[in-house]
Amino acid sequence: MYLTIAETADYLSLPESYIEALVHENKIRAVHDGEQFLVYREQFNQHLEQIEKAKKQLAEYLNEPIPEDPDIKDED
Repeated sequence: MYLTIAETADYLSLPESYIEALVHENKIRAVHDGEQFLVYREQFNQHLEQIEKAKKQLAEYLNEPIPEDPDIKDED
């Protein structure tokens, strides 16, 4: 499915000007239909999946308890 610049900005929760700049810098693939740029939505799916996976891994790492250090001596 192809999206306009405005729809792509909504889909990615980014400003339209930023998406337009990325299209002009060829960092986002898009086609020009004579009137507007159209962006293929599926090119973002893998990226968004990787971001979600990284967030999940970070949350698991941060929730992991810190093991006790066996070298700590009780000096009481």
